[in-house]
Amino acid sequence: MRKRFGYLTVLVASAGIVGAAFCLTITAPAPRAAAQAAPATAPAARPATISGHPNMNGIWEATTTANWDLLTHTTRPMVSQPGVYPDVPVLAAPVVALGAAGGVPPGPGVVDGDEIPYKPEAAAQKKENAEHWLDRDPELRCYMPGVPRAMYMPYPFEITQGTNKIVMGFEFNGASRTIHLDPVDPPPADTWMGFSVGHWEGNTLVVNTDHFNDRTWFSRAGDFHSDALKLVERFTPMNPYALRYEVTVEDANVFTKPWKMSMVLYRQIDPNARLMEYKCVEMVEETYLGHLRKKQLVKHWEGDTMVVDITRKVPQGDKLYER
Repeated sequence: MRKRFGYLTVLVASAGIVGAAFCLTITAPAPRAAAQAAPATAPAARPATISGHPNMNGIWEATTTANWDLLTHTTRPMVSQPGVYPDVPVLAAPVVALGAAGGVPPGPGVVDGDEIPYKPEAAAQKKENAEHWLDRDPELRCYMPGVPRAMYMPYPFEITQGTNKIVMGFEFNGASRTIHLDPVDPPPADTWMGFSVGHWEGNTLVVNTDHFNDRTWFSRAGDFHSDALKLVERFTPMNPYALRYEVTVEDANVFTKPWKMSMVLYRQIDPNARLMEYKCVEMVEETYLGHLRKKQLVKHWEGDTMVVDITRKVPQGDKLYER
């Protein structure tokens, strides 16, 4: 894409240790203590079923590291450069100031067989995506996360179950999806979150989802798909607090055969659990509208490339460990 509205390449020059000022304003929710001080009342009984089917209402969240990488992985930098040893990469300039927060947490993987059957040309594209993650991942631009990625991002989502519709609302960017349990015409154009039609097989909710665009990814590791993506999702209650989530992925343009991932979704039982708003658009608008500012925050542009100088001040106590 052109004119700075597409992917932006970010080059970061690390400055010496100079002063930098930061201001953080946090608006906290109402104190929990006040709510806890009120007279205790027994929680309303949760019905086990809705219209004869398992009750899936509630706020849910995955606890996997699938949003970072679907396959088994060890700790690594989010953006890396060669370190002292060739096989031990270190944080690169764009994330070096993040320290431990700039790493990818390890995880056991969620894909059956721990392998995604990419076509050779698609595997090369996936590798290139991973190398340019900072510029290309739709999550970093606050686009709709797509499915199945929305199901295992590290943010909660809420299920509202009706007799002929099931709605899922996601904290990230206010995304949502509707699973139709009744006949509905498909959308006139492909969508970010897909078109979902579901039915019950015993206690399992089976959802067929298609009509995707090709703008979303599966993970921060560069896993991607085309607009030919088709999913079969299965939601099976394990108990009132956990759902087994399985999804079979098919995309003949990218993969040599269908493949499957699975994980557990957990229902939040904290009485203060709620779905809040992650208004990430405000966090990213500088990356695609910043060049229109009268007084630019980013001073250095080279075509579509944003060059950012990073300055940071080493805390006094940490100077002891300087080499």
